[in-house]
This record gives sequence, structure tokens and C-alpha cells, in this order.
Amino acid sequence: MFIQTESTPNPATLKFLPGHTVLQNGTADFPSSENSEKSPLAKRIFSVEGVSGVFFGSDFITVTKNNSTDWEHIKPAILGVILEHFQSGEPTLLEENNKQSHAEHDGPDLEIVNKIKELLDTRVRPAVAQDGGDITFHGYESGIVYLHMQGACAGCPSSTMTLKMGIENLLKHFIPEVQEVRPIAA
Repeated sequence: MFIQTESTPNPATLKFLPGHTVLQNGTADFPSSENSEKSPLAKRIFSVEGVSGVFFGSDFITVTKNNSTDWEHIKPAILGVILEHFQSGEPTLLEENNKQSHAEHDGPDLEIVNKIKELLDTRVRPAVAQDGGDITFHGYESGIVYLHMQGACAGCPSSTMTLKMGIENLLKHFIPEVQEVRPIAA
């Protein structure tokens, strides 16, 4: 098994491509080791000292390190635990109930919210997944769209620019009711 790695726009995050399906559906975000109990793979990755976050997509794993750790010190260990996991045959998640999708919304703005979700799914999320992250809809109120940034997107130095210059402009172009886009904390 050969695991490829790719850099992401976030220097604290690397994208690992194991060449196997990581998740059948959705994504899974583990912003700390305390959240990793439902994932044997996330627990293994968090066992490497210096790892501060783990995120799973359909065919990739992004790992975020803390600022005091260098990639050359932990990358070999992370590659080892990913390899060990896929060879063990254990599942990535103990429960395949990934709720890392868009938040539900009802009310008078439902048509606007559905347009927002469609644009996110067709134009934004595929591009963001290339960088090792995900962005999901969290809410809409009075012209303001609230989005949840995960994986390489969370804490990325260019995330504000992506949100404002990219996503906000896209949504405003197609949906005149949108006035602003804001990130939410995890």
C-alpha cells in the first residue's frame, strides 16, 4: 500500500491519500482527541504526539499538527498508523452515521436555504475537498449565511479570504438575498 501526501493551503495540515475509501458517506471531523472515541483510525492518528486534529473525506485524511511540531518529525509516524489501520481491517468509524452535512432549516427562507445548499454542494465543497477540508451550511438569518469550516479549512490562514472573496461573492451573485457569509466556531 502506498500512501500519498499533499500539502494544503493550511501549513499546519497535510492531506493523506491512502488509495482506499476512507468513508462511504459524508465526512467526519475530529477537532480534538477527546472526540475520537467513535473512530479507531482517528484514535490511532491522535496517538502520534503533536497531532491536534483529524478529518476524513471519502478518499482522504487530513491531519492538523500543533504549532510546536514539525512535519518531518511526525509524518512518518502518521503514515505508519494509517498503513497499520488499513492492514488491520478495522472500520474507519464504529458507527457510519456521519452527520457532517448541512444543518436542517425550515421556515420562510427555505427556498433561499435550498439554493445556498445546492451551490455549496455543486461549486464549493468539491473544490474545498481538493484542499483537504469541507464547508457545511449551519444557518441563515436576515441575509447572513453561517458556515462551518472543517479539516484543512478550519484555522487555515486563507480561510477568511476563501469565505469572503470566494464563497460570499458566489452566493451573492446567484442569490441576491445573501448579504454576508460568516464562519461559526466548531
